[in-house]
Amino acid sequence: MTQHERRLLALYQGLPDAVRAQLLDFAEFLMARHGAGAVEAPKDIPRPANETVIAAVKRLSATYSMVDRDRILHETSALVSAHLLQGKPAADVIDELERVFRRQYERLGSGQP
Repeated sequence: MTQHERRLLALYQGLPDAVRAQLLDFAEFLMARHGAGAVEAPKDIPRPANETVIAAVKRLSATYSMVDRDRILHETSALVSAHLLQGKPAADVIDELERVFRRQYERLGSGQP
């Protein structure tokens, strides 16, 4: 469960039953308005030549702003560490970072966690 989900649940649990029902009605309204599968498209930010790994993380975070970075923190950190601490080539790490972000975006669009 993400930080936002925990916060929403805590807020929901703190409300009286009548207000909880209103919150659910509003959530259903928002879902109908924006569609269950509506996911913002990624921005088209080209990969510059000689990009650093840290710059790539920033670019991909901007490209896939709809992706919850908490969900990919472990993978992203491991890849950055592989570059910084183990000397894995930046281009290889950036390629893998792009796959991580893309995969999480595709999960988001399919409704998977």
